Order: sequence, then structure tokens, then C-alpha cells
Amino acid sequence: MNDASTGPSTGSGTQDGHDGREGSGTQGGRGPSTGSGTHGAGRERGSGPQGGRGLSTGSGPSTGSGTQGSQGEGVRLQKALANAGVASRRVIEQYIVEGRIRVNGRTVTELGTRIDPERDLIDVDGTAVQLDVSKRYVMLNKPTGVVSSMRDEKGRPDLRRFTKEWPERLYNVGRLDADTSGLLILTNDGDLAHVLAHPSFGVTKVYIAKVAGAVTAQTIATLTRGIELEDGPIKADKARLLDVSASGGKRSSLVELTLHSGRNRIVRRMMAEVGHPVEELVRRQFGPLHLGTLPVGKARELTKIERGALLTLSRQDSPAAAGEKDEQETE
Repeated sequence: MNDASTGPSTGSGTQDGHDGREGSGTQGGRGPSTGSGTHGAGRERGSGPQGGRGLSTGSGPSTGSGTQGSQGEGVRLQKALANAGVASRRVIEQYIVEGRIRVNGRTVTELGTRIDPERDLIDVDGTAVQLDVSKRYVMLNKPTGVVSSMRDEKGRPDLRRFTKEWPERLYNVGRLDADTSGLLILTNDGDLAHVLAHPSFGVTKVYIAKVAGAVTAQTIATLTRGIELEDGPIKADKARLLDVSASGGKRSSLVELTLHSGRNRIVRRMMAEVGHPVEELVRRQFGPLHLGTLPVGKARELTKIERGALLTLSRQDSPAAAGEKDEQETE
């Protein structure tokens, strides 16, 4: 591991007058940052392709809980949304009249609408709302040296130490290998975990890699144009060179890569293929979530805005990504 002048920053800001770009807050501009950047949005999920419920498409509120104007079973829409912290009942009633709320994809305008909070999918102005309060969504800034498992069979440091604050049994969404740090989502929402981890849904991830050698503009162009690996072609959705520096006669570069691939150790393999092996790697972003100022080794619950954004993403239709294997990523 490199010293402070060459290694990744674990603080929450940039030093030495760096321009403070997301994901590139480093000490002396040398290593990937694991604790800086800006907060982004996150989305919530109430159901998904697993668990026997699936996504509702174009249907009204659950038939067991009434329909627009029904006085049957279920909870009034404005009450459920007020309990979820969206707004006051009076404000939500105005939203309903204005046609800003959808239930299972259908706009509702009747104040008597009743829903089943455990089944129906609600969004306000296109952003999903979490009604199932039993679901927990946590962001972890995983340190290196920790395997992405809740219980490692080999006795290595695992993720259990980061979940003691929450009584629910949480699971990690996807994996980061022991040598990679950064953003990892922990949740007890199995449907959402399936959507986010499955490569066919094409959720984007942003990585900052410190690599050996001086990366050129031509190399960046090659990464976005595409290269051939042993398991097939791959290209970065975006790539940019953040910095090139030298220390002790050795040159290194910081590269930001945006990918939606779920293939195993894809960033390391891509950079090795273009002649710049990865020395340090951090995942800064997962879908709409940004690592922000969360310190290394710390975890926090997602904010309401982040949950809404994450659920909205997970409820969207997802065409299968051509050529992607049905496997969880490890980076």
C-alpha cells in the first residue's frame, strides 16, 4: 500500500487545491477517494420480479382494498402517504386532485381511493414512495480487507460488524472483492436486491481506479470504444482521465469508469487489458446513490429522497442487456 502521498484518501474532501470533482477527492491528486463527493438521490422499492408479486403495470389499486372512491377495506391513500412522511393529508389531497399520484401505474384523482400498503405501488410526481416500513435500506462504505458476505466460511472479516445497529437481517446487494472499497447497499428487500444485482437491469456503477503507468487519451478512447476479453467484448459507458502523477520514478493515473456490466472483476480486467493494472479501486456510485462524505467503514440508512430514487429505478422495466451473464458482480 502506498503512503499518504500516493494512496487513496479516506477523508471527506479534497486536498492540495484539487478541483473537487465527484469521485476524485484525493490527497495530492494521487489515489482514489473513498469518502468524498456529493450526495445523490436514491430510490425505493416496494415489490419486484421476485417474491410472487411482481410489478403492477397499469392496474388500479389492489382489488382486495377497493378502487377509486371505494369505501371498502384498505387504507385511504392520503392517510398512507401522510404516514409515509410524504406530506400532510391536506397537501396530499391536493396532489390527488391534481393528478400527481399514481397507484400501480394508474393516475388516481378520487379522494376516496383506498390502497393496500403491502401490495400497491405508489409514486408521487414519478418518484416511488416506500409504504412498507419493514424494509430497510443501508449504504456502507466498505473498507478493503473485508469480504462481501454476511458470514465468511473461511473466517475472514465480513459484513456482520456493520449491521449490528439494525435488528433486521440485512443482505448485501452484489459484491465488492476484498481488495476493493466503496459503496455497498445492504437491505432486507429481496425484490429490490434482485433488480439491482442482476446484470439484465443494467444499473450503472461508477469506479475510481488508481492504475499503474500514464494513461493517455487514446487509452480512454479505447475503453469507451470497446475491447475484447476472454469472456467477450466490453466497453465502458463513460471513461475519463482524472490525473497522472509520478513518485519515486513511478507514474500512476486516476481513471473514472462508468459501467453497467455485472461481469466478475470487470474494471480490473479492462484496465489490465489496456496495459494499466489496477493498484487501488473504489466504487463511488451505485445507480442513483453516491458515496458522498460517508467515512470508510461506516454505514447509514438511506434518506427518504435516496430511497425514493432507488425504488423508482427498481420498478422500471428493464430490457435484458445483450451478452450479460446471469451472475452477480464482484469488483
